[in-house]
Amino acid sequence: MNNPINKLVLISSLSVLLTACGGSDKMTDVAKDVASKGAEKVTEVAEAAGASTEVAAKAGEMATKAVDHVSGAIDKKAAVDEAKKITKAFGGALKSELKAAMKAGGPINALDICNTRANPIAAEKAKEFNAIISRVSLKNRSPINIPNEWQKAVLEDFDARAAKGEDVKKMGFSEIVEHNGKKQLRFMKALPVGEVCTKCHGTNIDAKVQAKISELYPDDKATGYTVGQVRGAVVILKDLN
Repeated sequence: MNNPINKLVLISSLSVLLTACGGSDKMTDVAKDVASKGAEKVTEVAEAAGASTEVAAKAGEMATKAVDHVSGAIDKKAAVDEAKKITKAFGGALKSELKAAMKAGGPINALDICNTRANPIAAEKAKEFNAIISRVSLKNRSPINIPNEWQKAVLEDFDARAAKGEDVKKMGFSEIVEHNGKKQLRFMKALPVGEVCTKCHGTNIDAKVQAKISELYPDDKATGYTVGQVRGAVVILKDLN
């Protein structure tokens, strides 16, 4: 690092990185512009110092990579914010119908709504937001709610965090992966067990409600919960490019 040219390479790259870390779209655009002009500017300084232009090109390349990295982080934040919006839209629509059903006919009526409306609502919101929406649980009520391998691992982590006292309402998971040649956001929002949930998922379920559960879901595993536990999670999958 004693070589002044090496210092020049480092300073050039770090200055662009720090500029990009401002977080706003405008700052990122400025950083990208600096990165695109970085090689040319560093070339002038390097030539003045008697160095080859190869070092200058390397500095520009490092700066561009630094900005691309930060831009990716900003894109992920925007994608996660969008996933939260989708989750809220889906959850709000389903909750609204369930509350109306509970008011009209109690848990048995709500079970019918959950059985017939949850998936159509998910499909409607998926189309609206161009995403894939599902619900998963380690103790699934319907076979459609069985988690795959990575979802199972996230749910197990949610359970472990809940056991340590973390607020389930605030639990989430997100990552960006390569899927079919595209970047895809994987997002999961934990679903906490509330007091009303125990009427259909708790430890002391009314006999008539249990009979309805057995009728609609012969392979049900989603009982025995207590308030505050992780019931499952909403899953959002969305292609980013």
